[in-house]
Amino acid sequence: MNLNKSLIAQRFAKARQSYVENAIAQKKISHHLCHLMQAYCPLHLSRIFEIGCGSGNLTQELFVSFQIQRAYLNDLYDEVKQHFLDEQPIEWCIGDIESLSLPEHLNAIVSSSAIQWVQNLPQLLGRCHHALNDQGWLCLSTFGSDNFKEIKQLTGQGLSYWSVQDWQVHLQASGFELMKIEQQQLKMQFDSPRAILKHLKATGVTGTVATTQPHWNKQSLAQFYHDYCQFQTDDGHYELTYHPIYIIARRTS
Repeated sequence: MNLNKSLIAQRFAKARQSYVENAIAQKKISHHLCHLMQAYCPLHLSRIFEIGCGSGNLTQELFVSFQIQRAYLNDLYDEVKQHFLDEQPIEWCIGDIESLSLPEHLNAIVSSSAIQWVQNLPQLLGRCHHALNDQGWLCLSTFGSDNFKEIKQLTGQGLSYWSVQDWQVHLQASGFELMKIEQQQLKMQFDSPRAILKHLKATGVTGTVATTQPHWNKQSLAQFYHDYCQFQTDDGHYELTYHPIYIIARRTS
């Protein structure tokens, strides 16, 4: 699927305020990724690069948990800067990660809930390998095939995701030693199917890659709400599945 990166940037920029309040799953994912990093990575990570920093869920946890002298932060749009303090040791790398030059001599490259938008992941992994120091760390969370599976089942639309096995193969081929890989199923519950669409819009997802139909009308919305009832729980809530995959890898020389 060809992604419209300009549209993705517009959607996330528009949702930048509502994202902070509504990105509950993304906050849990960032927290768990940081927890895994603490178990494997050294405390001193002097130069880190973050792909898709967003509102800073992962960044702020890393500043608390690790000794960081310089953080190079990337995202698609300038407005993300408002979520960070001027006194923090940050250098900005705004733009599409697939066309930006990466800083060199990095101790770690990190990303949480962002690289699913990357179209050429093998190429990015090779560039990350080049940018990292020997024994440098690649620490990621991304998503697996069951992510938003309810939406995909009803609309037939959604992103394509690598499996755990895909990641294992490509990381090894790119010169990384896989230290840890795990996956979760996070089930979020909402009061109605309409609330699910509002959640997706508030987190910048709706309209980016047709995770829902690009132009709803009264009839299609009514059909979607009706069909979503199959995902209703016994207590009357409606489920939406997040399927995070966590990766801790180290560059081999």
